[in-house]
Amino acid sequence: MEIKNVVVAGAGVLGSQIAFQAARCGYQVKIWNRHIDRAERRLAAIKDPFMKEMKASAADYQAAMDNIVDISNDLKATVADADLVIESVSESVEIKKAFYEELCPLLPEKTILTSNSSTFIPSELVGFTDRPSKFAHLHFANHIWKHNVAEIVGNPKTDPAVIEDLTNFARSIKMVPVVLKKEQHGYIMNALLVPLLNAGMALWANGVADPHTIDKDWIISNGSPLGPFMIQDIVGLRTTYAVVLNQYQQTNNELFKKIADKLKPMIDAGHTGVEAGEGFYHYPNPEYKDPDFFK
Repeated sequence: MEIKNVVVAGAGVLGSQIAFQAARCGYQVKIWNRHIDRAERRLAAIKDPFMKEMKASAADYQAAMDNIVDISNDLKATVADADLVIESVSESVEIKKAFYEELCPLLPEKTILTSNSSTFIPSELVGFTDRPSKFAHLHFANHIWKHNVAEIVGNPKTDPAVIEDLTNFARSIKMVPVVLKKEQHGYIMNALLVPLLNAGMALWANGVADPHTIDKDWIISNGSPLGPFMIQDIVGLRTTYAVVLNQYQQTNNELFKKIADKLKPMIDAGHTGVEAGEGFYHYPNPEYKDPDFFK
């Protein structure tokens, strides 16, 4: 199937970027989000990092924005002619289940349904849908225009033609498609990254060192551009908290509960990362930008 009409459901940090990237590449994109103003703020926040990282102009940003043809909280109207829906709602199985049960009766038969879930695998979510042959995961990295990988993985009933359609779509939005041969929690990207983030948070939760010290050591020792807590601020601590709770529920490992309990007061205080102006660092001038940080 030729994909023309793209809907992104959930305009969080990454959902807004996915919508922007598809629009940037010429697709007519619709966004569904329960809070329209939040979607608009996140799209506006893309402008500066996109222009800086891609050496793009304000006109380039606006050209992409012009292809976002609708931002709405009317789900039925938004998906009425969708060829592809990319779900990017909160990383909670209960929220995703409720969303799919609301969404699926509204979808045209032709629609391919995908999830950008970073925690779950397709077989954990497909039972909430009405189209197992047209359901897969399509997972992107943060700052999608620069870190341009699209991880594609089907459930056991996904039609191979749908995987091919998603592969072609990924290429059409300037992604490098990575098709997994089998389901894997974390796909490739997060299967490698999450253990690092967990290790950093365990050091913090166990009182070994504070987040700034952990980041400093990791960056100096390994030449990495970012430390684990810098990454958490970019991802957003609400997402981190949801992922850690999922890990606790799946493993009963008390360490994950300990980490969640450390994150909860920060979230309750509104210190949820870059978007909020404060997380483990303060923004827009985080402490690691100070030349003395690495001394």
